[in-house]
Amino acid sequence: MSTLRGVYLAQLRISLAEQFQYRGAILIWLLGLVIQPVIYLTIWSTVAESSGDNVDGYTARSFAAYFIVAMLVNHATHTSIMWEFESRVRHGALSALLLRPIHPIHRDIATGLAFKGLTMLVALPIAGLLALAFHPVVTTPSWAVLVFVPALLLAMALRFTVEWTLAMAAFWTTSVTAINRLYFAVFIFSGYIAPIDLLREPAKTIAEVLPFRWMLAFPVELAIGRVSATEALIGITAQAAWLAAAVIALRAVWSRGIQRYSAVGA
Repeated sequence: MSTLRGVYLAQLRISLAEQFQYRGAILIWLLGLVIQPVIYLTIWSTVAESSGDNVDGYTARSFAAYFIVAMLVNHATHTSIMWEFESRVRHGALSALLLRPIHPIHRDIATGLAFKGLTMLVALPIAGLLALAFHPVVTTPSWAVLVFVPALLLAMALRFTVEWTLAMAAFWTTSVTAINRLYFAVFIFSGYIAPIDLLREPAKTIAEVLPFRWMLAFPVELAIGRVSATEALIGITAQAAWLAAAVIALRAVWSRGIQRYSAVGA
């Protein structure tokens, strides 16, 4: 355990140093982080105002709360592993990682935490500026604030595990671009473009069945006070169940994938 802790601390320091070298790329990424939710926020706020400031229980100010929080939750849960893993396999970078005494996944966890910790220092003030501009309103009970923390952590773990598992498709195909695009197309059922409550059937049922809601919409709904205590318990249970299934799938895919691994560029 102490060895793993040391590895994480070392990787965090390395990752932070790397991120400071690519400040321009970080600013571009943060720009994209802001633009999308502001577009969705503006669209839905306009819809609310043209509908008497009520769209299935959402007002313009509650839409503002939803999308500002969704921006932060998406930032906290986002990973880039699905775009990076293919390169590791094709160019042989994974071979060097396999020589290390710990699983390569720990490197990605530490790198992701370092990136999010650094960029959240900018994302939070941006969220504050958006709040001043759009005047969000929330009615969040105290218990929901407490439940939000484990819900966010489970959402982060679930999304990371699912995307790491899907990234391993690179073991079987030299290009995973189509798979990645399909995944992010289906990710609309996470509630990032529109609250799950506003979806019509059968889209709403699909969103309830798939794991994406538990990666984003559920923590957001908790944070803005749109989830009852019973629904919160169901949500935490669903997150834990999906995470357990994702971990089992990751182990199975890794075990089979690593047996057929052959780096194209090695």
